[in-house]
Amino acid sequence: MNIRRQTPIVVGVGDIVNRSKTVENAVEPLDLMYEAISNAVRDTGLAPSAATTLQAGIDSLDVIKCWTWPYVDLPGLIAQRLAIDPLRKHQSPHGGNQPGLLFDEAARRISKGESRVALLTGGEALASLSACAAAKRLPPPNWTPLAEAVTTVFSPTTRELSANLGATHNIGSPIQVYPLFETGFRAHRSQSVQDNHAESAQLYAEFAQVAKANEYAWSYGNETGTAQSIGTVTKKNRMICTPYPLLMNAFNTVNLAAACILTSVEHAMELGISEDRWIYALGGAGTRDSDDFWQRPNFWWSPAISRSLDAAMEASCLGKDDIDLYDFYSCFPIVPKLACHHLGIPIVNPPKSITLLGGLTSFGGAGNNYSMHAITEMTRQLRKGNGQTGLILANGGVVTYQYAVCLSTKPRRDGQPYPDRNPLPEYVTDVQVPVIEEKADGVATIETCTVECDKKGPLRAYVVGRLKANGHRFIANHDDERTLKELCSTEIEQIGRQES
Repeated sequence: MNIRRQTPIVVGVGDIVNRSKTVENAVEPLDLMYEAISNAVRDTGLAPSAATTLQAGIDSLDVIKCWTWPYVDLPGLIAQRLAIDPLRKHQSPHGGNQPGLLFDEAARRISKGESRVALLTGGEALASLSACAAAKRLPPPNWTPLAEAVTTVFSPTTRELSANLGATHNIGSPIQVYPLFETGFRAHRSQSVQDNHAESAQLYAEFAQVAKANEYAWSYGNETGTAQSIGTVTKKNRMICTPYPLLMNAFNTVNLAAACILTSVEHAMELGISEDRWIYALGGAGTRDSDDFWQRPNFWWSPAISRSLDAAMEASCLGKDDIDLYDFYSCFPIVPKLACHHLGIPIVNPPKSITLLGGLTSFGGAGNNYSMHAITEMTRQLRKGNGQTGLILANGGVVTYQYAVCLSTKPRRDGQPYPDRNPLPEYVTDVQVPVIEEKADGVATIETCTVECDKKGPLRAYVVGRLKANGHRFIANHDDERTLKELCSTEIEQIGRQES
């Protein structure tokens, strides 16, 4: 087999944004995805007849699961709209890691000769759905009928928690758990609360500047957030769960879709796709930490992030010095911080880009599909010559699922085929985790904590602690005024504090 001719490449990418929030212009996710796919087909640069041949030859269709509208068979609907009948029609489970995972798997199938043209797509229209819900126009006019009625707007914050230890203490949603890792990471670095807050605000201000220049960003054309405006708690930027005010949380109410087309070098040549459109898929890797946040080794490290980054680069025959562009998933500041820390990259003012989009607050949290937009933007940036090699980290769950992929303007330096498997196991299982006490009693220290707030102020404190007697871990929640005041303090360190 001629290895180079089976090399997987990206040949077309497309994005679409519908900024309208009116009921009359409420475009459903299916239509947005179709437009993004059409843009990706045009992006190949092929003449109409050759583009039709490319589209007709799509034999693999992967769709990121949609938050907005729970279609009965979204891959089938897309295939029908495109007038294609692919051998593979797949819809992912929920998870922000899925664009990276599906990209890696599609590249692998092309390398093995199991697919000639692979299409990846996803999209959301939560802004339109929210507008229709506010106008009491559900279902939205002319949207695809569903098997079950949609009466509310989906939110990862309001999803019912699984019956487990977290649910017993009413904790488990992303807005509650990511802050636990931020606080744990801060304390591990012996960083003050004030310095940590300033760091997060500066990081997201830099991200906002990136989004300002991205025509597909939800905030494009609007006033850009500054470190002061992002870090200052006000009525409009109220505290959600300490230490994150609203502007450090993902903004999901957007209308965005993206698509990516992969094929082999051989088929691209047959179709006549110019080499200046080719971006090589080099390799990828991913794994996941425990689904239960209390079963993690600590709250200042994600083994899944570290291992996914390292394994993706190794699978691609790269070292960190070879990477010119990064896009680290950033629903909350802690994810890019953990990635930067592992790779030895400064968190603020990094010498290399760590976001191409601007993060889920400024670009927009496109459901599970955010990193599909990272793939499309990475492709454009590499084509423009803004770097030779890029790495994308896609994150899902509550710092749970990770997948990293590498793309380049040049093929693999070792001349070998695309890796024939994900080099990592499904779960990280070789880390030490403290014994969990479901009902704890005795002297204990605070391992990490967060305070959930509503519009009136502090509502409930969540504490992960360790018993002094045996080191076992437990979860507790408190709502008494004294505890809330103490745990909200920005002057006195709470982590490591001992209580009975």
